[in-house]
Amino acid sequence: MARKPKAANDLPAETLLHLFTEMLRIRRFEETAIYHSTTGDLYGALHVCIGEEATPVGVCHALRRDDFIVSTHRGHGHCLAKGARMDRMFAELFGRRDGYCAGKGGSQHIADFSIGMLGANGIVGSSYGIAAGAALMARRRGTDQVAVAFFGDGAASRGTFHEVMNMAALWKLPVIFLCEHNEYAQWVPARENIAAADIAAFAAPYGVPGVTVDGNDVRAVYHATAAAVARARAGDGPTLLECKTQRYYGHTTSDMQVYRTRDEVKALRERTDPIDHLGRQLAQAGILTPAHRAAIDAAVEGEIKQAVAFALASPFPDADALARDVTAA
Repeated sequence: MARKPKAANDLPAETLLHLFTEMLRIRRFEETAIYHSTTGDLYGALHVCIGEEATPVGVCHALRRDDFIVSTHRGHGHCLAKGARMDRMFAELFGRRDGYCAGKGGSQHIADFSIGMLGANGIVGSSYGIAAGAALMARRRGTDQVAVAFFGDGAASRGTFHEVMNMAALWKLPVIFLCEHNEYAQWVPARENIAAADIAAFAAPYGVPGVTVDGNDVRAVYHATAAAVARARAGDGPTLLECKTQRYYGHTTSDMQVYRTRDEVKALRERTDPIDHLGRQLAQAGILTPAHRAAIDAAVEGEIKQAVAFALASPFPDADALARDVTAA
């Protein structure tokens, strides 16, 4: 009888393997997207979250399917972690009719209401009001759904951050403000843009918990999010959760990152990569064997191939679709 791997850090082995696989799926999706941005298949700016995968995976694992998330311009990881279809995401990136927005939105406008994904978008700090609105709707309907507003450290300087935080605290809305603190607002370092060392410190004036965790540790992110979700479902109001992480690429894939050296990025990868970090721990615990890792890699690569084939086979939108779904006030 085969020995059943032990759990590590109070999560079952099966859960840890699932979290590892989900992070790998996001990494491979975005690496494939980067490749297709060089072949002419992909349209528009490409903002990747390579290096940040532990945060969306840890957060979304603590949510139910009917809970809500609102994303940012860097949203592929959020979409995949919440359950969006990889084939329809590639179709959208490729400007094809079978994409989530019929090929008219690109990577910054992916939404799937059936899984609670209320949309990625290119407006910095726009997630606050949308997530709070979803949380207010849940309150009025009498459900125990929770909403998560993803945002970056640069967006913490927006006035809407404080306006919505104040309102959510007053009304004890079931919303989590989730900061992916990756150190840069485009090319401006956080130390030149944010007065506080920790964005979680902004929670104190509003009387809500402010929690800072290692955003590269998927288990730490999961546990912190699960606590915030439990608080929200119990009617105790919002939490500001700051996940300290990093991106290895620039603001977009065309950003040459003149504000930091290649050696800095290389050292950052070696020190912080969330996938390598968890993979080594699972291997040492006997949970992730070489054969098992090979099987996971093969399954992810197969999913990527099928998704790309689906996207490339999808037709482009018809010309008369240009004005469809567009409204004017």
